[in-house]
Amino acid sequence: MKRENNHQHESTHKKDDTQQHHDDQEHEKHDNHDDHSGHDHHDHHEHMVQDFKKRFYISLVVTIPILILSPMIQSFVGVDWRFSYDQYILFALSTFIFFYGGWPFLTGGKDELKDKNPGMMTLIGLAIVVAYVYSSLTVFGLEGRNFFWELATLIDIMLLGHWIEMRSIMGASNALEELVKLMPSTAHKLDNEDNIEEIPVSELSLEDRVLVKPGEKVPVDGLILDGNTSIDESMLTGESVPIEKNADDEVIGGSINKEGSITIKVQKTGDDSYLSQVIDLVKEAQQSKSKAQDFTDRAAKWLFYLALAAGIITLVIWLALGYSFVVALERMVTVMVITCPHALGLASPLVVAVSTSISAKQGLLIRNRVNFENSRNIDTVVFDKTGTLTKGEFGVTNIITQDDYSEEQVIQFAASVEQKSEHPIAEGIVRAAEERDISLQEISDFNSRTGEGIEANIGEDTVLVVSPKYVDEENINYDQDEFQKLSQEGKTVVFVLVGNQLIGMIALADIIKDEAKEAVEKLKEMGINSIMLTGDHQKVADWVAKQIGIDEVYAEVLPDHKADHIKKIQKDNQKVAMTGDGINDAPALATADLGIAIGAGTDVAMETADIVLVRSNPKDVLSLINLSKKTYKKMVQNLWWAAGYNIIAIPLAAGILAPVGIVLSPAVGAILMSLSTVIVAINAKMLKT
Repeated sequence: MKRENNHQHESTHKKDDTQQHHDDQEHEKHDNHDDHSGHDHHDHHEHMVQDFKKRFYISLVVTIPILILSPMIQSFVGVDWRFSYDQYILFALSTFIFFYGGWPFLTGGKDELKDKNPGMMTLIGLAIVVAYVYSSLTVFGLEGRNFFWELATLIDIMLLGHWIEMRSIMGASNALEELVKLMPSTAHKLDNEDNIEEIPVSELSLEDRVLVKPGEKVPVDGLILDGNTSIDESMLTGESVPIEKNADDEVIGGSINKEGSITIKVQKTGDDSYLSQVIDLVKEAQQSKSKAQDFTDRAAKWLFYLALAAGIITLVIWLALGYSFVVALERMVTVMVITCPHALGLASPLVVAVSTSISAKQGLLIRNRVNFENSRNIDTVVFDKTGTLTKGEFGVTNIITQDDYSEEQVIQFAASVEQKSEHPIAEGIVRAAEERDISLQEISDFNSRTGEGIEANIGEDTVLVVSPKYVDEENINYDQDEFQKLSQEGKTVVFVLVGNQLIGMIALADIIKDEAKEAVEKLKEMGINSIMLTGDHQKVADWVAKQIGIDEVYAEVLPDHKADHIKKIQKDNQKVAMTGDGINDAPALATADLGIAIGAGTDVAMETADIVLVRSNPKDVLSLINLSKKTYKKMVQNLWWAAGYNIIAIPLAAGILAPVGIVLSPAVGAILMSLSTVIVAINAKMLKT
């Protein structure tokens, strides 16, 4: 964003009128055409979370009597609570939990088999079907011990895993839903005779005209037809400076109209609005499957084939060794049930849940979990300048005094005159006075000079704060060399006059974020290179880079060429993260290995970013990379703990040590299973920032 060297600078943000919609989003909207709120997916997801929660708790309650009635568990704890027909009660309770708690996995497994792609659902489905069918047969005459306790606990654990995973995603969803509260519920609609009618925002249509008064929130995304004002979009875009808006400029629903009354034409409603686009990010986060989760599914797929193969081989070998069919069948069932480790169902969801919670607290909105986990491999971070490394607000950087006036006097005169103005330059000067504890003087006869500056009386003195244009036209002498130096650094310079005497120059610039320098230093310590990529002038970019400590700078880069620079960096086998906040950064964000939007940025930036740094803090890039490394490490550890259970349990269950008298009993299998699950849960909870 370039700052004009003019006191009457106007800052406008243009939004891209074209909104890209993915096919699946369009399909969903078509399916739900009766709902214009754009939250069908969110509501459906919340319903699924509640469904898994309900199934888990009900199944957990039913599991308690199943464990108590199980002969195997009674034998294990050394009690005998058997009574007449107890096994029929056990069968009835297990039948309920099989069909009620296991239904999502049975239907999910069926769908996976239909797609010829067995995964976690198929593996769970196989284990519970084998356990249920075999155990039911033992109740009705087949010799052997039932596995109803294994069936019930497996269903409980898997329901818990799915519930935890879905609830963790819902946490991010609920946080974003808070944005909806930014929207006003009513709007002042204008009819053809300019009469005002207050109607619900939901009843507004495209092309409607709406009046927005000072201090009110803009009800919908629209185009200004009449009036000029400044709009506070900080809650939506992270842009802290109120943006001056005039006719034909766009405004975002939920932003605050600071000054004048404006009439807008409705451009977007419902699903197409800016806030709905933000909510859509949640949908993408929900649908985004992490690499580790895919790894879990692949592991489940191979475990499914392993379970079938190991079960059949076990049956054949035990029969070949001369054992009865009943004994061989029990060994086969034991192997097939044990092959589905409880811990595998919790390995990834628990880490995702903890990671999501940590990221939300740190202000990281993870849109794409795959790229989030891959960010641990980033070795180059490319930063946009304005709004990313800088605050996007004017601040005083230099004060050049004349004729024995002090810096404090120059600031006092300027800030006193500017105190009633809401212009970004005025706010920067007043802020500088506040930071220096300089008291402001009373003024009178305040007057704005269009295109030149402002003036007011302080006592008997007329004080002017004006642009270079004014001093040049009035032939007032000033330090040309100093002015040129400041201008070349991209700073806006205003002149302070008392009477017609110049007492000093004040240079203002887009203030560098304090966190930016620290972020770059920490990245260097981690061996990660920092590069600045900006469309601003070379000298401006060089000045900012020097202040922050960035050695490599690409300036005066056109928006469509930013992506080309990213590709060049990637050709050197660099894993590149691009950090930006504007529409002009979108191509680069999409091209980079990891796209990071600062402060929610523009809707287009968010559409192409993998991560959104809600707090607009460059240091959050460090938090992001560190959390990615720790998350991936925990996932791998958990998957190894889950797989380790199988590595030990399957051969023992198959009877590989039977010749030496060691056969894994189902009770010992239960201990191993429980221990593995507990370790996975504790390990996930140990994920810290």
